[in-house]
Formats: sequence, C-alpha cells, structure tokens
Amino acid sequence: MKITATLQFQSHLSIGLLTMFLLKTWRSTAFGIFGYLNFTKAGFVEHSKKFKPEDMETRMNGKNCIVTGANSGIGYATAEGLASRGATVFMLCRNKERGEAALSKIQSATGNTNVHLEVCDLSSISDIKSFASRFSSNDVPIHVLVNNAGVLENKRVTTSEGFELSFAVNVLGTYAITELMLPLLEKAAPDARVITVSSGGMYTSPLTKDLQFSDSNFNGVEQYARNKRVQVALTEKWAEIYKNKGIGFYSMHPGWADTPGVATSLPGFSKSLSGKLRTSEEGADTVLWLAVQPKEKLVPGAFYFDRAEAPKHLLFAATGGSHSIIDSIVDHLRSMSNISSQS
Repeated sequence: MKITATLQFQSHLSIGLLTMFLLKTWRSTAFGIFGYLNFTKAGFVEHSKKFKPEDMETRMNGKNCIVTGANSGIGYATAEGLASRGATVFMLCRNKERGEAALSKIQSATGNTNVHLEVCDLSSISDIKSFASRFSSNDVPIHVLVNNAGVLENKRVTTSEGFELSFAVNVLGTYAITELMLPLLEKAAPDARVITVSSGGMYTSPLTKDLQFSDSNFNGVEQYARNKRVQVALTEKWAEIYKNKGIGFYSMHPGWADTPGVATSLPGFSKSLSGKLRTSEEGADTVLWLAVQPKEKLVPGAFYFDRAEAPKHLLFAATGGSHSIIDSIVDHLRSMSNISSQS
C-alpha cells in the first residue's frame, strides 16, 4: 500500500511539474509573440495612427505633479512632458547629482521654472516617510502622482531594511508613496489621479504571495514580472478601496523602450532588438495621455497601453484567478511598511 501511495504521489507531482512547465513556456512564448507584434517601435507607429492629436493639447497650468524616478528614461520624458504643458513638477530622484542635471535640462528645454527636485530613495521606507512628512507640511494638493521608479536587479540584493531590492522599489516603495500621498491627492479631487508604470512582462506571471522570491535560485527577470503583476492588481484594489475619494487609479505599460534601465538590466534583450525599441518619449506617451484625459473617459483600475485600455491577462495564461489574493498581499504591504490604510 505504501509503495502504491508513493507512486501515486510521485505521479501527481510529475504531472503538476509538467503542467507548470508547460504553462510557463506558453506564457513566455505568447508574451514574446504578442510583444514583438505590439510593444516595439513598429507597434507604436501602427497604434499611433489612431491617436487623436487634440487629446494631448490640454494645458496643465496650476496642476501639481510628482514623478518618481524622474532623472532618466520614461520618468524623465514624463517629467519633461508635464513641465512642457505648464504643470508644476516635483521630480523624486535617489541621486542628487543626476537629479539636478535632469532638472536643469528640463527647465532649459521647457522654459518652465516650476520644476523641483526632491531627493528620496524609493527602496527605503524610512526615506519615503521622511519625504512624505517634509512634503506634506507644505499642504500642496497633488493632481497627478506617477509611480515610475523601478529596478530590475539580476542578483539578489537586500536593502538596509531587510527587503529584496526589486520588491522594495517596485512594490513596497510604490505602495508606501501612494498611501502617504493620499491626503494631498484628496485635496486635488475630483481631478486627482495615480498612474503606475507597470510592464508588459507582468503577462508572464500570476500574482503570488512570495513577494520577495524566497527560492534560492533567484531570477531577477521573473521577480520583476511578479512585481509588475502586483502593481496592476494593486491599482485595481486602490480603485475599489478609494472609489469615493475622487482619485483615479490607472496602471499602464510603455512597451519596449530603449532606456538606460533596460540597457543595464537586460543587455542581451536591448542588443537583440537594437533599432526596434521605442524611444523614452514614445514609452511615456500613454502616461502623459492618462495625465491629461478627462476622468470620465478613463476606466477606474484599468491597465492601459498606447492610449487604450489593454487586457491584463493573455489567453490561456491562467493568471486571471490569481488576483483574488490581492487582499492578503495588501495586508502584508501594510504590515511591512507600517502604514495604516487611509480608507
């Protein structure tokens, strides 16, 4: 009997492992094909044929915007785009020197002097809380918060607070800055909005409670995909929890853009698609579009790509049901950050 039970267990285990292998292979393959057809520069050129130029003509004078990770890539292009429309922009950057250089360039390019640098390390909860306390004392209403800062670290790195680095920036930092800015966002209601820059890579991963990738075989690309899936599910949850606060919550992905972050973290990918990747400005286009659209045109909690609502799951990828665990994930984030809910 014991031998039979053991064989049955091994058989079930083998079937489970095979199923998981096939699922992961399908997700990766479907993502690769879908991405190559849509996420490249050619995809942007094709999709842009449906864009309406008047959608981007809205001025933002008198609007206050925060952009995290604003010194390069999509964050820089977003900050510059907001500044060029007359917004007051607060650039949240970890590195003071690089932040100052980016600030100077944006002010020169746009002629907008209402662009400010705020130094904050988004991988540190204590740094985020310090910034939030300092910034909140000015009582400035925030009309747009762009959660752009992100990192893809190929090796496991632990922050001084004990968190895996990618998770600390992409998930915990995004959660903390958003929750702490809610009172200032409410001051700008009903026009306030939070835009979180996710990634198409999230299509390859379901939501998981293993937020810090406990597996000893750490995979930076897989962890990044998991992080980005959390951002999309978190955006849905925020839209539900705070639906009566007059704040819109949206996630988006920029496509495959040729940014310094991509070149550093994914050199092989960057090299293989050389000349086919989007510019940072093309990657930031939908962020800016979401920032200036009338809220009645947007779907709360939705995921956007190239100025249109996009699916959150690929066909047959079996990731949809995983969003049901977001409540427990939010509980974990609240506990880790020691930030009480604003609801």
